[in-house]
Amino acid sequence: MTELKYLELPPCPVATTALLIGDHWKILIIRELLNGTRRFSELIKGLDGISNKVLSQHLKIMEIRGLVERKIYAEVPVKVEYSLTDIGWKLKPVIHEMWQWGELYKATEGEK
Repeated sequence: MTELKYLELPPCPVATTALLIGDHWKILIIRELLNGTRRFSELIKGLDGISNKVLSQHLKIMEIRGLVERKIYAEVPVKVEYSLTDIGWKLKPVIHEMWQWGELYKATEGEK
């Protein structure tokens, strides 16, 4: 997966953002991490329907791309925590706007 670190980014900034977070699960992982550092099991509980394998894959990709950081504690059993990096935190207003738009859409579509 090291080839992901050297991912060629599209010239359009919107396309770059979509490439990095445009997946359903990545957006929801970011939403969960905006509430603070989480362990793997906490993320699984907050992401209804995601499998351990899919969550693990997405976290690895997001770590390689610099959105998420993983901290490993030398304990038995091993304790691993995930949090957003500084650039990951910059997505907070994007997720907030998506939340608000989703609320607006649900309210207007509910009228039909």
